[in-house]
Amino acid sequence: MIARVWRGWVHAQDADAYDRHYRAEVLSTLRAVNGFGGARLMRRTIDDEVEFLSITYFETMDAVHRFAGDTPETPVIADAVRPLFIRFDSLVRHYEVDFET
Repeated sequence: MIARVWRGWVHAQDADAYDRHYRAEVLSTLRAVNGFGGARLMRRTIDDEVEFLSITYFETMDAVHRFAGDTPETPVIADAVRPLFIRFDSLVRHYEVDFET
């Protein structure tokens, strides 16, 4: 199992809009990927910003490539929500899941 980890920050007033986008659009896209194994979206408010931490799970790196293309380290961000972000990780990190309970 591969965990794909990425963070992005939005203004507090834009947090719910990104959450809605993730639940509707991102999850729909992910669920269509053969080898997708689940997702978690976490949020943390710091002053007037909200940090989102996205962790998606894939059976193999081949499945990650089916989602992210030839450069899986590049974040997949829809043009429609890109303006919401104050900043975001320019690289996605991938981890082998050692164990899970």
